[in-house]
Amino acid sequence: MSLYWTTLSSLAFITMAGSAAMAHHSFAMFDTAHPIEISGTVKEFRFVAPHSILIVEVKGEDGVVREWILESLSPSLLIRGGMTARSFRPGDPFKGTISPLHSGESGGSYFPPQVERNNPLPPPTR
Repeated sequence: MSLYWTTLSSLAFITMAGSAAMAHHSFAMFDTAHPIEISGTVKEFRFVAPHSILIVEVKGEDGVVREWILESLSPSLLIRGGMTARSFRPGDPFKGTISPLHSGESGGSYFPPQVERNNPLPPPTR
């Protein structure tokens, strides 16, 4: 009976750990089929693992400025593409194409074009 419960709990743990890892690496929350262009001003750039974060202040059509939180690549991939922790500084103008959130909230996924040119990556899949 002890071997049964040990095996069952081990299988349950492996299943849960595997699904959590897959959920973390999913791009399902981003609408990769309908990219949009945004422009604004860099508020903050977090050059951290596992994904860098770029916060951009974007003025909407209604005149209201909103913070867009953009998830980007890991620092190691950005570095291989020629970027550094100082590539985006507060106050810098920003213009880029992003994959927006499906939820419609102000955010999305951003892959810097210079990184894609220097380090081609396969397109994200759902």
